[in-house]
Amino acid sequence: MSTKLSKVWIYIENDTFIEAKSFGATGTTVGEIVFNTSMTGYQEIMSDPSYAGQFVVFTMPEIGNTGCNDDDMESKHIHSSGMIIRNYQNRHSNFRSESSLGAFLQEHDTLGICDIDTRYLTKMIRDNGPKMMIASTEISDKALLKQKLEQSPRIEEVNYIDQVSTKETYMHESGAWDSENQHYTEPISLGKKIVVLDFGVKRNILNELRSTGLSVEVAPNNTSAESLIKRFNDREIQGVFLSNGPGDPLVLTEEAGEIKKLIDAKVPMFAICLGHQLLSIAHGHSTYKLKFGQHGGNHPVQNKSNNGVEITAQNHNYNVPDSICDIATVTHINLFDNTIEGVSYNDSPIFSVQHHPEASPGPHDSKYVFQQFADSL
Repeated sequence: MSTKLSKVWIYIENDTFIEAKSFGATGTTVGEIVFNTSMTGYQEIMSDPSYAGQFVVFTMPEIGNTGCNDDDMESKHIHSSGMIIRNYQNRHSNFRSESSLGAFLQEHDTLGICDIDTRYLTKMIRDNGPKMMIASTEISDKALLKQKLEQSPRIEEVNYIDQVSTKETYMHESGAWDSENQHYTEPISLGKKIVVLDFGVKRNILNELRSTGLSVEVAPNNTSAESLIKRFNDREIQGVFLSNGPGDPLVLTEEAGEIKKLIDAKVPMFAICLGHQLLSIAHGHSTYKLKFGQHGGNHPVQNKSNNGVEITAQNHNYNVPDSICDIATVTHINLFDNTIEGVSYNDSPIFSVQHHPEASPGPHDSKYVFQQFADSL
C-alpha cells in the first residue's frame, strides 16, 4: 500500500519558509530542528525519548528502505516532533520489516517530511545552530506560521522528562539482541541490583545493563533520593543509573537536587548523556549548549586510559564544562571538537559518559562501560 504525499509548509525562526511533501501524520507541530548523520537506524532514532521536542534532519538521503518493526523500538512511542528526509522510500524490503515508515509515523501521529534539500538544512544548522521551527499540513500562510511559532514555548523552557519518564516502577528482564536467533536474551541475575532513574531511557541501555547480570529496576524521574539511599544502606540495591533524556538539563532543578543527595550519600552511580550532564550540575558545574550538537553514529572518542579511539553514537546538544576537571578526571574526549565525553569523579564511586555506548543505532566500541559499572558494584 503506497503512502500518499501531501503538501507541508515549514517556517524556521531565521525566517526560512519552505514548501515540501508530507508522508506521515497530518497536523501542525513545533520543535527544534537538529541533524543526525547516522547511516542506519531511523526507527531507533525516532523512538529515542531523547529526541522529544525535536525535528530530526537525516543526512542519509534515502530513508525508509528497510521499513519498521516492533523489535527495533527504543521506547513504546515516537517522541520526536517529526523527521525530515530527502527521499522517502515507501517500498520497504527487509525480512524483519512489519510496516512502511509512513505507516509507522501515521500510527504514532508524527510528521514525516520529504522532497526537501536536507543538505541545505544541515549546513544551516551547522553554521547557525539549531533553530525552533513549525511544520504544518494545514497552514500555508507564512505570517500565521511565524505567529504560532513565536507563541509556542522554546525547547529550553519545557520539562520533557515528565512526559517521557515511566509513571510506575517496573523490572526490566530482557538482555541484548541475539541476532542469530532473532530475539532478546534473558540473562541470569548474579545477585546485584540497581535502580535506573528514567529520564527518557532507551530500551537498549536497559538491555545492556541487564546483560551484565544485574537486576534492573526502572523508576520514575521523581523517585526520592531518600528512598534510594535507604535501600542502598539496607543493601537492597548496589547502585543507581542515571539515564539519557531530552531537553535542557538546566530545567531539571528538582532532579539535580535529588542527585546531589545521592552524591553526598556516596551511592555508586553511572550515567549516560543527560544523566552525565545532571551529575555535573549536581556537583555545581553548570552545562552549556553546543553550537549545533552531536547527533550521529560515527563520532571518534579518545579513551584517555589507553589512548585508544572508539567510534561512538552521539545525541546531545549540551555538554559539561571544562571546570569539571576540578573535581573529576576526564576519561574520554571527543576528537571532533575536543569536548568532554566522559569523567570519573575523584573520591566518589561515580562515573559517566556523554556518548551512547549501547549504540542502537551505531558501533559497539564503548559497550564495555556497562560491564565496568557492574564490576564496580
